[in-house]
Amino acid sequence: MAKLDPDATHHPVVLKQREKRAADIQLKVADAITSFAGSMKFVYIHALLFVVWMLVFEKSPWPTLTLVVSLEAIFLSTFVMIGQNRQAAFQQAKADHDYMEEEALLAENTQLTRAIHQLTSELHSRVLGGDSAAPTDG
Repeated sequence: MAKLDPDATHHPVVLKQREKRAADIQLKVADAITSFAGSMKFVYIHALLFVVWMLVFEKSPWPTLTLVVSLEAIFLSTFVMIGQNRQAAFQQAKADHDYMEEEALLAENTQLTRAIHQLTSELHSRVLGGDSAAPTDG
């Protein structure tokens, strides 16, 4: 996973997700692999290894190279799916957290609106009801 800026404020879901992933060794390994496999260093190392393999180690590298690349593709696609599942879980947790925050703010705003309405009604009745010099019809 990407490193977080220690000086910035982070979403609570981000912090909780990082703690959860740091506590599970399998998730840490998957994160390390997907982080490396998604880097240009990975591409450069593979290009170099394949060139060396084809030029130096085997006279007919294609059958073995095809097998190795196919197996690697199977594992890497699995790690891509793990990363997608991780991202989906994070997005769901963040959406749930945001929903709860919005609901709490809505309830607070509703309560404040009712209190303002009540205070306005009381003030209105005191001003109009308690003032004997108020204009009357007639």
